[in-house]
Amino acid sequence: MSCPICSKKVEPTFRPFCSKRCADLDLAKWFSGSYAIPSEDFEDIETALDEAARAAEGDTPKPH
Repeated sequence: MSCPICSKKVEPTFRPFCSKRCADLDLAKWFSGSYAIPSEDFEDIETALDEAARAAEGDTPKPH
């Protein structure tokens, strides 16, 4: 099995990664939204546009 980040051999301690560095890089991708699946649902798009407009105005989004 190879590391999904760098393709090196997996280390059992960090499985499925080869090192803490690659595990941390993967976690950073999750936090940044790199692994997000785009939605085509109109309500999701409308909500995202509303939140982006509020962020541009300096308002914080309200919880649902």
